[in-house]
Amino acid sequence: SGFLAELGVEMLEQPVAAQDLDGLRFVRKQSKLPVFADESCLVAADIPKLAGAVDGINIKLAKCGSLREALRMVHTARAHGMQVMAGCMIESSLGISAIAQISPLLDHADFDGAALLAEDPFSGTTIAGGTVKLGTGPGLGAVPRPGVRAPVAFSSA
Repeated sequence: SGFLAELGVEMLEQPVAAQDLDGLRFVRKQSKLPVFADESCLVAADIPKLAGAVDGINIKLAKCGSLREALRMVHTARAHGMQVMAGCMIESSLGISAIAQISPLLDHADFDGAALLAEDPFSGTTIAGGTVKLGTGPGLGAVPRPGVRAPVAFSSA
């Protein structure tokens, strides 16, 4: 990981399979870079078993399900001496606006999911020059864009 650090890599995120805690411990012991759990950490209850195996966790609302659970994760990780980051999957500015509400509690943030959309159905939180600017609309600050329809998936279950 010394070579990776020289290239500007800042951390290793989920370098092994989600259930491989021994692998996480091994990588952490060998690495000069901090190791973060992503898929190994879905909710706050997953954090205690990761203590000593990783330097931090990555919170994603699409994984944990709510801002309340995200806050539990922040506090649980801190209680175990871990760093906290939040990220996103490919999601609109609505999802980014939600997770950005906890950004003051984070060590790191990766909120670029909306940039991967061909057409974002919401405006709201923006990121420019490494600065997160929350939207000014009601609630989370995200506002539907006129004339843009979000894709809808239906289940016959």
